[in-house]
Amino acid sequence: MTTETAHAYDSNAGRAATPRGAAVPFLSVVIPAFNEVDNVGTLVAEIAAALTDVAGGFEIVVVDDASVDGTAQTLRALGHPALHPVFHRMNCGQSAAVASGFHAARGQWVATLDGDGQNDPADLPAMLERAIAEGADCVTGVRRRRRDNLVRRLSSRVANRFRDWITGDRVTDSGCGVRVVRRTALAEVPVFNGMHRFLPTLLRAQGFSVVEHEVNHRERRTGVSKYGVGNRLWRGIRDCFGVRWYARRAVRAERIEREDG
Repeated sequence: MTTETAHAYDSNAGRAATPRGAAVPFLSVVIPAFNEVDNVGTLVAEIAAALTDVAGGFEIVVVDDASVDGTAQTLRALGHPALHPVFHRMNCGQSAAVASGFHAARGQWVATLDGDGQNDPADLPAMLERAIAEGADCVTGVRRRRRDNLVRRLSSRVANRFRDWITGDRVTDSGCGVRVVRRTALAEVPVFNGMHRFLPTLLRAQGFSVVEHEVNHRERRTGVSKYGVGNRLWRGIRDCFGVRWYARRAVRAERIEREDG
């Protein structure tokens, strides 16, 4: 962590932060991280700056997926009052890290960002406002201009079309990690490897509303992708058929009549 990053924690950027143990925050930001030692400090500072004006406060839940590069040590050393790190005992994959973050989150709303810094935290306030204004249960991002190489962009385009064809759902950019979700909507989301890519479809299958929102996409500042094309292609194809089965068999989550009408 650089001195500049450390000083960011003492600035007004953190005034809306909700320390662990204090009042329940309005928004929880969940970030899965694996070997992102050079990114996590800057990302936490950026999130704090972006969420300064969020009414009700926020917390930042970074889930270290058993990194071996010092990510865990860096998270333990960070002093931001809203940071709540979670540590896996073994490497379990991105979906498991996201699920651990969901479990730890306390906010009424839960946002997700990837740990590589390519997602822009500045998109979150507008997504949260839209979710509340439109009464949506989930706002999922669509990267307006991908900052990935040609192979990743083409593979993502093919994967999205195949996914929509098999599942019968339509999600423009299922690989986008920027989302804002009502926490109560996450209670019955099934956890499996690949879950995070299918979250909008899983929520719709349970009767929740999902809208799309254009978001910024940035070049990776440092390091390389840990969850790449090669380690998810064939598993992703199999997952599509599993999600299609689930979508046809899913039970609506809001099935109990509310006492207030």
